[in-house]
Amino acid sequence: MKFATPLIEGRLVSRYKRFFADVELPGGEVVTAHCANTGAMAGIKDAGLKVWLSRADNPKRKLKFTWEVVEAQDTLIGTLPGRANELAEEAVQAGILTELTGYASLRREVKYGENSRIDLLLEHEDRPPCWVEVKNVHWMRQPGLAEFPDGVTSRGTKHLGELSAKAQAGERAVQLFIVQRSDCTRLRPADDTDPVYGEALRAAHKAGVEILAYRCEVTPAGIAITDPMSVELR
Repeated sequence: MKFATPLIEGRLVSRYKRFFADVELPGGEVVTAHCANTGAMAGIKDAGLKVWLSRADNPKRKLKFTWEVVEAQDTLIGTLPGRANELAEEAVQAGILTELTGYASLRREVKYGENSRIDLLLEHEDRPPCWVEVKNVHWMRQPGLAEFPDGVTSRGTKHLGELSAKAQAGERAVQLFIVQRSDCTRLRPADDTDPVYGEALRAAHKAGVEILAYRCEVTPAGIAITDPMSVELR
C-alpha cells in the first residue's frame, strides 16, 4: 500500500479526545490532525515522537491532516487500524498471505453474527467460505514480542465468539493479526490488559478458528505486509 501523496513529517505535541492530535511541523506551525485510532495507543502517543501526516484532498473536510505513522522504539509504526484491513485485502489478492490463497472472490464488510460485519469474506464454489477478522497490532513491551490488545476490547471478544460459531458450523474462520511494525517476530495476547480476550482467543483456537499473524514494513512512502509471525497461546 503506497500513500497517495508524500507524508508530512512533524513532532507530536499531544493526542487528546481520542480523535485529535496536535503536531508541530518543521517550520514551527502546530496543526491538528485526525487521529483515526480510538484505542489506547500504548507506547506510540508520547509527546515529542516523530510522526508523519497525510494531507486530505477533500476541501470540505474540517481537519486537513491524518496521523499515519509514528517513530517509536527505533522503528516506524503504522497508527491507523483501518489500514490493517486495506493491507490484508491487498496481501490476499497478491498471494502474500499463503494460508488464504485459492479463493475466487473477496468481499468486505459482509454482515454476520450478531450485528457484526466480517472484515474479509473469501469464497469459492468448491470450498467452504472463509471468514477473516482482522485486528491491528502496534504494541511491543518486550523486544520482538507484539501484544494485543493494549486495552479492554469487548468487541474483539465478541468477534471471536462469532468466528467460533462459523468454525463449528464447518466453515473456515480466521483471526488475522496485522502487526504494523517490522521489529516483532512473535505475537501473544496481552492477558494482563484484557484477560477475557486472552481466554476467548484460546477458546476460539480450540473451537477451530485459525490464528494468523503477519508483520509489516513501514516507511513514509507506504506500508506492506512482509512475513508471518509465530503466535503464542500458552
